[in-house]
Amino acid sequence: MQLHALAMSSSAIPCLLLCLFVLAPHLGSSYHTRYIHGGRHVVLRSSDHDSRAPPTCSPIPSGGDGLPVMHRLSPCAPSGAGLDQSEISVGDTFYLDALRLRSLFGSPSEDSRTTGLTIPSTATPLVALPGANEYHVTVGFGSPAQKLTVGFDTATTGATFLQCKPCASRARCDKAFDPSRSSSLAHIACGSRDCPLKPCSGHTCTAAAVTKKGTVLQNATFVRDMLTVGSSIPLFNFRFACLEMGARTTDSSSGVLDLSRERHSLASRVYLSSDTVAFSYCLPWDPYHPGFLSFDTTRPERAGRNVTYAKLCRNTAHPNLYFIKLIGISIDGDDLPVPHSTLSGDALLEVHTTFTYLMPDLYAALRGKFGGWMKGYPVAPSSGGLDTCYDFTHLKTIEVPIITLRFEGGARLELDIDRIMYFKDNRNFFSVGCLAFAPLGHNYMPGVAVIGSVVQAQTEVVYDVLGGKVGFVPNRCF
Repeated sequence: MQLHALAMSSSAIPCLLLCLFVLAPHLGSSYHTRYIHGGRHVVLRSSDHDSRAPPTCSPIPSGGDGLPVMHRLSPCAPSGAGLDQSEISVGDTFYLDALRLRSLFGSPSEDSRTTGLTIPSTATPLVALPGANEYHVTVGFGSPAQKLTVGFDTATTGATFLQCKPCASRARCDKAFDPSRSSSLAHIACGSRDCPLKPCSGHTCTAAAVTKKGTVLQNATFVRDMLTVGSSIPLFNFRFACLEMGARTTDSSSGVLDLSRERHSLASRVYLSSDTVAFSYCLPWDPYHPGFLSFDTTRPERAGRNVTYAKLCRNTAHPNLYFIKLIGISIDGDDLPVPHSTLSGDALLEVHTTFTYLMPDLYAALRGKFGGWMKGYPVAPSSGGLDTCYDFTHLKTIEVPIITLRFEGGARLELDIDRIMYFKDNRNFFSVGCLAFAPLGHNYMPGVAVIGSVVQAQTEVVYDVLGGKVGFVPNRCF
């Protein structure tokens, strides 16, 4: 059966208990107001009191825009995944970004020395297996469908991973998939074209993760089963890896859904037509707001939405990832004074890297021009790896220049204060804020930029895989 008509109507998914945060500081409240003036984003403090209301959760329909997406820290997610999580520091965020970038671009041997854990048949380091997936959706695996909350990822190692039973002794097992309860599950044979583990052990596509001393920590078994997106849209024979024994994610989810360009990913299994795109997402701007993830959705231009497209390009070293070419950056309408060779490079769209990382020369130019524009504001100490910070605590007004990223094909991302600067509490601009960009170290893949989640937030990112392009629709979720 083809995965068709995944752009769901309002009745396709039942209402889920999601979080609508009733907050004063957002877009014209009693705490602050904000507007665009020319090429600048202006924020005005409206009172001296933080009059923000406490967060509340409300049931909202989600079918119109697809699967509801919640940040892993949200206390209002359907799974309650955020209830036992706490906000992390800028330094910790940088550390997680570094682990993520190392798993994408770093040396596998370096990662293995660090963790001491690999899957022997593939030499895949455990750091590349599911960790803290920042954004979650709820889907169904098996027959009958077992509803599980998973992360989603456009830059996986090439497979959907799922925590499965049996679990290790004394390990939590309430969020694990139970293969014994599914009537449609089928094992993949060792040595078959669909088995990525070479060599594998036994008749099935199975391998063990071991320490350097040979202690088995978990099993990985590739299987096929039904995947249900929403309440009634099944995809048969969907391949994923069951991680058994000691496997569990660090974000209270059940695994990670592969949306890469790999042929077994969900994005590759979507039935496409000239009127639809493979998938799109809109990342919520903070843990208290929902975003969405849609499949086989109508092209935004056919729905009357303002969209600009960038041309997808192939990176031979990472053919399963989504790269576009960054060709220009401007601040307040003025282009950065850098040579074309500094700009012309692949940019990876990444949902699990928080900050945006540029080539060192390009970042230095951005930092210098932005710092010159902001020279009238009190400078704050560096925070974690963010080295361009300002203290807005005692101010009444903030003006920040709009930064525009331009991509080959005509796409533009115009960034306002939410996506230019990083605030520990991003609902309070009158605090310490830092430029949410950093240089990408030379120990990673040279000549590559990484477009992180802060920059992508609130924008619908449209993956037109059939057309070979990625689109940006501004202001699609808040």
